[in-house]
Amino acid sequence: MTQRLPPSLTPLDTALAALLQGVDPVAPMDVPLADAIGCIAAGAPLLAAYPSRDVAAVDGWALSANDLVGASAYSPVPLAMAPAWVEAGEALPAGCDCVLDADAVETSGPLAQVLAEGAPGQGVRRAGSDITARRAVGDAGHPIRAADLLLARVAGGDKLAVRRPRLRIVNVPGGTVAAQTIAGIAHTAGLDVETHPARARDAASIADALDASSCDVLLTIGGSGVGRQDAAIAALARRGEVMAHGLALQPGRTAAVGRLGRVPVVALPGSPDSALAAWLALALPLADRLSARRPRRKVSLPLARKIASSVGITEIALLAEEHRAWMPLAVGEWPLQAIARADAWLLISASDEGFAAGTPIDAYLMRA
Repeated sequence: MTQRLPPSLTPLDTALAALLQGVDPVAPMDVPLADAIGCIAAGAPLLAAYPSRDVAAVDGWALSANDLVGASAYSPVPLAMAPAWVEAGEALPAGCDCVLDADAVETSGPLAQVLAEGAPGQGVRRAGSDITARRAVGDAGHPIRAADLLLARVAGGDKLAVRRPRLRIVNVPGGTVAAQTIAGIAHTAGLDVETHPARARDAASIADALDASSCDVLLTIGGSGVGRQDAAIAALARRGEVMAHGLALQPGRTAAVGRLGRVPVVALPGSPDSALAAWLALALPLADRLSARRPRRKVSLPLARKIASSVGITEIALLAEEHRAWMPLAVGEWPLQAIARADAWLLISASDEGFAAGTPIDAYLMRA
């Protein structure tokens, strides 16, 4: 039997609330540094100060600035003993507080004289200047960045505590491009992604792939519409619960939300534009809840031109930043080239008719 949408579409807010109900963050886990980037920090360990003592910032002669007062090429200051040469990164000898360049010291036999003054801290990296004591790697609830990994590696760490939800994607034949796109986006967002193809587009084949035993969230991609070969929603109904199918969302009208036991399920359409829109509106908030991510940052800019929207339907607009303003690229219907150009996206409430040119708009960045 062909799938059908209900007579009335489910508001996005209603579907999202049902999807998120009872969903708690996953437990923290330690992952190697190489796998941590993009994951959401979960109370990283506190680091010791680095460097642990004063070290040379440059190659040169380690000296005490007090011994060099008045030194110049015309009035060299003799030294009682030859200075120590240090390489960048080496600890300074006791009593030394500056490092001078090689040509600032002249040696002749056992005698040495200094041809320039030095200031305390010159050529020196002070203890704790790179990493202050008890500094955390990453802020809890925020994505791990490359700069955070730099601190962890310098401090000698090899793992970080993160929340990394496990995502299983079921690729219904015909939705491969959308599945590959969403898998890449999900991986960048810090999820542990596994993709499994359904054998065929019929309900039984799709249902066989709906295994939620080793995941925290499950996505099906493709087969959510009302075509003669669409059966993803029927398959979900066989194995679990369909909470809403047919959303007042554009793009993404044929998306659905449900459950397999306690595991939340989002059925995304097979077209890349609708799949991406439903990901942003439904799956991304779910992933953020599972990973205990702090609210995503919005960027406020005025609209370069007006946006018109249909009342009763939540629409998603794609925006590009042009001359410190948001330029609308597409609303409701998304050409693929608009997706490629977009810098941000805006969820337009079903109660809004749009926004006038010049209105300040808070939009989410596409690559945040």
